[in-house]
Amino acid sequence: MATTMIVKGQVTIPKKVRQALRLGPGDGVEFDVNREGQVVVRKAGARPTCKPDRFESARGKAQVKWRTDELMNLLRGTD
Repeated sequence: MATTMIVKGQVTIPKKVRQALRLGPGDGVEFDVNREGQVVVRKAGARPTCKPDRFESARGKAQVKWRTDELMNLLRGTD
């Protein structure tokens, strides 16, 4: 299995290796060099479940029960 490094120093991890390490998008990868000078690749930490929802912290927090027309009047400044 050979791959080519691009100008930015990036390489594609071959599919066979990704499958063996169970790597997927968003997974971290650790590289080490052992005593024999061989590069060792391993999966780093746990895979994040998903990107955090930016609205999650606010979801379900409102305590005021507004009617739509009351809220629109408040926002628009009309009576």
